[in-house]
Amino acid sequence: MSTCDWGFAFEAMRVYHDTEWGVPVHDDRVMFEHLMMEAMQCGLSWSLMIKKREIFRACFDGFDYDRIAAYTEADVERIMNTEGMIRSRRKIEAVINNARCFQRVREEHGSFCGWLWAHTGGRTICYIGHEQGRIPVSNGLSDEIARELKAYGFKYLGTVTVYSHLQACGLVNDHAEDCPCYRAINERSPVIRAERYLEK
Repeated sequence: MSTCDWGFAFEAMRVYHDTEWGVPVHDDRVMFEHLMMEAMQCGLSWSLMIKKREIFRACFDGFDYDRIAAYTEADVERIMNTEGMIRSRRKIEAVINNARCFQRVREEHGSFCGWLWAHTGGRTICYIGHEQGRIPVSNGLSDEIARELKAYGFKYLGTVTVYSHLQACGLVNDHAEDCPCYRAINERSPVIRAERYLEK
């Protein structure tokens, strides 16, 4: 199905591309999972994140942010000692910290998804030129959102990581124009075409 230049090394990555990547997310738990996978990925490969996804879900209660926000040092040790888990105490502690920050955004705005989608007017952005493969690692929108997340206290979510998140959760459609997913997402979602924006 896919024609994006991902170089699919294994089936789970192809399935992720074909069924999840770029599909608009409007559920806070799902949004938190995607966001924390991006945070865990820093310095590592995305293929490793997909391979370890079920381990992450087991360690972090299915990415239930309310449960994670109540984690203690005992939970950090439990996760550190889980077979196959990425043993980065700083990242594990960041997920816990970020769950508490996520709660604060929800308290202020009603939902994290609502707050995030407000940055695009509730529409998926198709930046002109991206569909031909001229895709940046970050842009003005990810700069803005990263600054706001930092102000809330989030960790491991700089502008490059945030841009990847916007792609993954459908705020930006960066599938190739000849990829069936590009058209499918645009047909199901409100879309806006926009000029390239402070891209890096």
